Amino acid sequence: MKFFRSILRFVSPALLGVLPLRAADSTPLTRDHLVATLVREVASHFNLEGDLQLELVRAWTPPARVAAAWDISVLEYPAVPAASMLLRCRVLADGETAAETTFVVRAALLRDVWVARQPLTVGATFDPALLDTRRVDLFRERDVLPAAVGDHSFIISRAVSAGRLLTWRDISRRPLVRKGELVEVSAADGLLVVTMKALAMENGAQGDTVTVRNPESRKDFAATVINENRVQVRF
Repeated sequence: MKFFRSILRFVSPALLGVLPLRAADSTPLTRDHLVATLVREVASHFNLEGDLQLELVRAWTPPARVAAAWDISVLEYPAVPAASMLLRCRVLADGETAAETTFVVRAALLRDVWVARQPLTVGATFDPALLDTRRVDLFRERDVLPAAVGDHSFIISRAVSAGRLLTWRDISRRPLVRKGELVEVSAADGLLVVTMKALAMENGAQGDTVTVRNPESRKDFAATVINENRVQVRF
């Protein structure tokens, strides 16, 4: 046994399948690592879509130590994401608290949005073929319409001049039910379905709840728009 112990003293740990922790395995916390982690945490917390970019506003000095694993957790977020934010964070080095500080960050959320290639008139069907896209910062242009939104179920709700960015106020759902027109009402109670005609008292897109009137009893009731000139009532 003494002979084997003597032999093992001179055998490299790597040959035995054991890799010792080297100083090279530990690194300082870099600015890039910090910012990349903050970007991931903020985007996830606010469920942001687009290219989020963060920049530290104040000078930052990393912790005066190295670690094999750095972990940055955001302890406190602002109420809403904005172009300038305060993020209170805890920095862990190999599971131990290395710092707890507040970062001031400048933020941009870049995303493609719609811009009118030509004048758009009220009531026209939303048509992507008449539009271009432009990449903007949604923190500075908050009401603009992302290029991922919009299809032929929308209409232009107010005139838009050529070259202007579209906003949420410029479009609305195309009404499937129009005020003053007769609609077909289906009333379902289990397997029993009854249909009748009623007068729409307001416009409504698919899924909207609208008021309709029984032309015989003159009584108003609420119904859900399910298709063109069709609404449904459930009991």
